[in-house]
Amino acid sequence: MGRAQRGVDGRRTGWRRAAKLAVLAIAIVPLTTGCSVEEVVRFGWPEGVTPQAESMRTLWTWAAIAALIVGVITWGAMFWTVIFHRKKKGDDGTPPRQTQYNLPVEIIFTVVPTIIVAVLFGFTVNVQNYVDVKNDAPQEKVQVTAFQWNWQFDVDNHQGGTVESLGTSSTIPILVLPTDRSIQFTITSKDVIHSFWVPEFLFKRDVFPMPEKNDTDNVFVIDKIDKTGAFVGRCAELCGSYHSQMNFEVRALPPNLFDSYMSMRTANKDMTVAQALQQLQSQGCDPQLCAPQATTTYPFSTDRTQRSASEPQNS
Repeated sequence: MGRAQRGVDGRRTGWRRAAKLAVLAIAIVPLTTGCSVEEVVRFGWPEGVTPQAESMRTLWTWAAIAALIVGVITWGAMFWTVIFHRKKKGDDGTPPRQTQYNLPVEIIFTVVPTIIVAVLFGFTVNVQNYVDVKNDAPQEKVQVTAFQWNWQFDVDNHQGGTVESLGTSSTIPILVLPTDRSIQFTITSKDVIHSFWVPEFLFKRDVFPMPEKNDTDNVFVIDKIDKTGAFVGRCAELCGSYHSQMNFEVRALPPNLFDSYMSMRTANKDMTVAQALQQLQSQGCDPQLCAPQATTTYPFSTDRTQRSASEPQNS
């Protein structure tokens, strides 16, 4: 009897040691991969550059944590059953005692998932309402027009006109925007359904033709862009032959440089985006931030006989 008890105690000690090693391994993995704590808790979610993106990231993090907790409990119950109810030496083949009609357990299995779903639903609705909220007085307004297979951007210059950026097969359209200002986007398509997607904004918006006749909401607002930089934008809705190369670039500048950019282009209607950005370099803008050509993507070739990828633009 003592030997049997020692055997049971030894197995329990072995399982405890294995569990501790598993926890230690999970804790060490982020350190050995070079990931920061912030990257780990994002659970693969990209880093956003808007308050709306941060709100969605928080929802994703807590949803992932809730899923992990449920998963650990479920896996623990499964492994416990497999390990401690496996066939043992000396068993006579009699089926183990069957458990059924356990009212408390059935209530828990019904109520707990319902609570989890309700809580996640509530948080999701709150985040969605925040992302979809309209600002009655946005500081900047942008008209986005999609067409096969490029983009046109018209930024309100607050003087009754707009500043345009138009993409071609040889030019990536650059949408110059300010940081730290609310921006309203009005999106529409000239032909088929497209999708406006800047990965750092962390959400996509379908772009419909004739939105007023399709009863679609084609306006959204971001509170601000949190940091300067160049961010690639894409069409995320299959729209034809060159869909995968229907790209653009958002260039987020400090407000003072953005104001200078808008003033130059408003005063000189013939000035291009590239010329204005080059002019900003002479005013002290970082050459990379104010590069005259896109830095995150490149134009596509319309030559169907060409088998190699398009070459990046020369800056």
